[in-house]
Amino acid sequence: MNPTSANMQASPTLDIRPESTALHREAADAADTVARQLERNDALVRKLATALRDRPPPFVATCARGSSDHAATYAKYVIETQTGCVTASASPSIESIYSVPLRLRGALYLVISQSGASPDLLRSAEAARDAGARVVALVNVEDSPLAALADSVIPLQAGPERSVAATKSFIGSLSAILHLVAHWKRDAVLLDALRALPEHLRQAFALDWSPLIEGLRDMHDLFVLGRGYGLAAAQEAALKLKETCALHAEAFSSAEVRHGPMELVGPRLPVLLFAQDDDALPGVLATARDFHQRGAEVWTAAPGASGHDALPIVPTTQPVCAPILVIQSFYRAVNALAIARGRDPDHPPHLAKVTQTV
Repeated sequence: MNPTSANMQASPTLDIRPESTALHREAADAADTVARQLERNDALVRKLATALRDRPPPFVATCARGSSDHAATYAKYVIETQTGCVTASASPSIESIYSVPLRLRGALYLVISQSGASPDLLRSAEAARDAGARVVALVNVEDSPLAALADSVIPLQAGPERSVAATKSFIGSLSAILHLVAHWKRDAVLLDALRALPEHLRQAFALDWSPLIEGLRDMHDLFVLGRGYGLAAAQEAALKLKETCALHAEAFSSAEVRHGPMELVGPRLPVLLFAQDDDALPGVLATARDFHQRGAEVWTAAPGASGHDALPIVPTTQPVCAPILVIQSFYRAVNALAIARGRDPDHPPHLAKVTQTV
């Protein structure tokens, strides 16, 4: 372990069992969340997918904040690679702060939210609807204001989420995106992979990532890397490390990190790296080797990773599913890491469950 400061004191362990936290219980429920989605949402998702094939949108815009915005990153890569439809993030502040109407006629406007109550997302969704976009809400609270103003609603089916740090609703957002895209392109193989996802999530949650917990217990800084589909998982992991562990973690594409930020990597700044088995994998693993040679600790959750700092993963034949499984394994680890660092993962001192952003 490489501490970031020579005079750093070891973190006190909080007297909480990891299994007793809401974060642990809710993350463990992600498998059931996905199973409920597939059962309850299939008819409405099929209907929406048919409408998208009948009247293909010229482009897709996503609108979200926090963990939901990381799900929007995943949506970009999945929609673009699977359908070829250009997908971009729309900033809520364009409408809520600057009041600039966007040209969205015919577009698919995906608004992703746990609560469906943030004022800026509501204003943006309403403006998109008025501009002629098809507004689709991926939301956990089905009777929320966002659901009321959307043209279509895909419920996340996650149920109540008590921990401030979202877990099952994030995974539910990813699986809902994948469910829609699989029906949109009528991909039977992808639909089969979705049906196997609940069991694979249970397996992922059981994996032992204790080397990561021990390695990060007394760290101050970290890079989290991913590429393609895996970038969303890297973004989400970095946020969770900040909010539950007070660990300064920054997410980068494993390609973009070479444009300057890699200069910081070394014995004092370790790396957590996610990858899936696609054409991005060789480059990601090469980045891991480069950082090892710099003397950095690099924990790698990827196919083909080996050594003492390789983290176990659940294999999947569908690269689009890999980030969903790896973030599930991470959630169990980050919960235990927060406790090991003397923090209650359910109650970060300065955060609230619903952020009222204007």
